[in-house]
Amino acid sequence: MLDKQHIIQKEEKAILVGLVYKEQSETQVKEYLEELAFLAETAGAVAVKRFIQKLPHPDSKTFLGKGKLEEIRQYIADKEIRIAIFDDELSGAQINNIEKILDVKTIDRSDLILDIFARRAKTAQAKAQVELAQYQYILPRLRGMWSHLERLGGGIGTRGPGESEIETDRRIVREKISLLRKKLAEIDKQAFTQRKDRGEFIRVALVGYTNVGKSTIMTLLSKSEVFAENKLFATLDTTTRKVVFETTPFLLSDTVGFIRKLPHHLVESFKSTLDEVREADILIHVVDISHLGYEDQIGVVNKTLQDIKAFEKPIITIFNKMDQYEKNTFDAWLEPEVKVEILKDLKERWENELQGNCVFISATEKTNLEELRATILNKVRELYKIRYPYRTEFQF
Repeated sequence: MLDKQHIIQKEEKAILVGLVYKEQSETQVKEYLEELAFLAETAGAVAVKRFIQKLPHPDSKTFLGKGKLEEIRQYIADKEIRIAIFDDELSGAQINNIEKILDVKTIDRSDLILDIFARRAKTAQAKAQVELAQYQYILPRLRGMWSHLERLGGGIGTRGPGESEIETDRRIVREKISLLRKKLAEIDKQAFTQRKDRGEFIRVALVGYTNVGKSTIMTLLSKSEVFAENKLFATLDTTTRKVVFETTPFLLSDTVGFIRKLPHHLVESFKSTLDEVREADILIHVVDISHLGYEDQIGVVNKTLQDIKAFEKPIITIFNKMDQYEKNTFDAWLEPEVKVEILKDLKERWENELQGNCVFISATEKTNLEELRATILNKVRELYKIRYPYRTEFQF
């Protein structure tokens, strides 16, 4: 991992900053800042204030206008604010200029997500993936950030003749990126061999937006403990378990959660995890139906699946957290028949849209799990029959 402290220390006070411009509406920006607040909380910060400005486009030097920056500066002066978090990606020069004006540490959404991934990486593979993404993030920002960037290396033999310090740092970062890519290529080979060794089994992968309950569902279906908590990116490493439903075996994998504006460096670095999705026979798309923006989250996941060329696979959609959806939607005084009608309309709508390939459950309350198991079992058996048409049973 990079030899530096995590960006955010425990319980740091933070302000969040969003910009409304031609590509983003005010409603969208408010939703993005809501998610940014959750990201900050996951990293250990407390978001105490949100600032939004409308501009035709971001300012090339300071991202925001001078008046808005002065308003923010005055606010943070007396509030013991330690960090400013911007929802959009900033250049190194923008970060440097903003920090000079605000006099607090300034990061963007990508840097925040990388910080969370760095905290949560446990295996050698995850650590290498995150470190590669961090160096790729830093490289184009070196000139703008150099005045406050910790030195990434030094000592005898690290500086060529006539090189400036900024050129030396660039060379060190490029060398690190090259070494990490080689290391990950070796890990990818091993992971590919392991996936090939799984042989005849149908492979099923859980996908979805972050924090929708994938790990909880993985635990219920595989009957083995998988780490889960109410934080974004609770797990980074793919977990695979052999599952047997009514003598029919298959492999079930839990993968890292997707999120909007996911840094493209992470998408590239987490190739092995995404390969698990690409090479799966069936995808189970888990949706948190209790989330107000669940339809947008479905769109983000579908777009990511399209980007990695995995969208054409058979997909079963699980609408999870139905218990929370009912709590959020129904008042105590609502007639039972009306509740039934609303739920019926909701289910009919999605069953029509998804051609019946969906199930409505609550993983925490363990409701409707038998229908979920039956739906997965039917799809797995269908694929076994196509792959092995002359077999009469599916025991391996």
